[in-house]
Amino acid sequence: MRDTRHVPLRIIPLLTLLGTLLLTAGPTLAPPAAAATTATATATATATATATATATMAAAPVRVMPLGDSITGSPGCWRALLWNRLQSAGYTDVDFVGTLSHQGCAQAHDGDNEGHGGELVTHVADQDLLPGRLAATRPDIVVMHFGTNDVWSSVSPDRILTAYTKLVGQMRAADPDMKILVAQLIPMNPSQCAACARRVVDFNAHIPEWARTTSTARSPITVVDQWTGFDTATDTYDGVHPSASGDAKIAARWYPALAALLDADPGDPGDPGDPAVCTASFRTVSTWQGGYQGEVTVTNASASPASGWTATVVPADGARLTQLWNGTLATGADGTATVTNATWNGTLAPGASTAFGFIARTPASTGDPAAAVTCTTRTA
Repeated sequence: MRDTRHVPLRIIPLLTLLGTLLLTAGPTLAPPAAAATTATATATATATATATATATMAAAPVRVMPLGDSITGSPGCWRALLWNRLQSAGYTDVDFVGTLSHQGCAQAHDGDNEGHGGELVTHVADQDLLPGRLAATRPDIVVMHFGTNDVWSSVSPDRILTAYTKLVGQMRAADPDMKILVAQLIPMNPSQCAACARRVVDFNAHIPEWARTTSTARSPITVVDQWTGFDTATDTYDGVHPSASGDAKIAARWYPALAALLDADPGDPGDPGDPAVCTASFRTVSTWQGGYQGEVTVTNASASPASGWTATVVPADGARLTQLWNGTLATGADGTATVTNATWNGTLAPGASTAFGFIARTPASTGDPAAAVTCTTRTA
């Protein structure tokens, strides 16, 4: 057997030469430049991963809660129409939320909602039912048509609006940046409630001023007119609940207001390119047999300057506007009055208001004057 305990002498000179070369050249496995390049690549990869994670978080769906009673939830097919219109228009990052799911509408859609049949908004406020529903669903936007059962039950407008205010406070406690769309209720004319039609008009007339005083730049309230152009004879099947044509009208009214919120940057109170939020309020100046003098205040409730405005006035009980000042009047066949600004009062800074007055002719049998009023503005 060969003896392998010693290195053969003839290899020693070669090993010595290799050692000398290595000492002269120094270490070559990880020079400083290579180490710096590796560190840079690592940092870049980390930054990319962080950016990707941030983008993923920013792309989370916008959570929209439809809130109300049976008009919203049973079956509430306007929600399906609204959902599918949003999808067709490219708003695919929207998630309808609620503790209730599909309630009978056959169309494919995201059916989650918070429309509880028979519920009164005053009951929801008095019993503090909303905070638990908000905690379970975490909405970013609330779309609210609520109060029909209260109106039917002869609850006063002031009490209903007090409930509205409490619910808005609970929404903002859940999310200080909550965006809120509030409907002026669709008309109601059931055979069992002769006074309901008038009560809806009276309540709707109070909503714009309530919204103006309750809205904030961080958590705006937008009033959506669901009353004008809605006919209980053709757009409901029982004087209260929408038929197919009624669902289409409701969805069509919600869509532009909701799309405007989806287009806005989160947390952005507004910029000159955003649609300005407008509120309008009505008051009676004086009355006489067969007529009255009214006044409408238009307020730019957004954070963007407005270059013009248009108001809609729907007087109750068959009244017709016959004279107007501080604006331009156009009257439809059904008595609906459209008023546009004069040349000198169209520009409104954020929070600024202007007013126009009018004379209305009324049938002899009418009660106290009332009118449903809404407005829109044009951005500067």
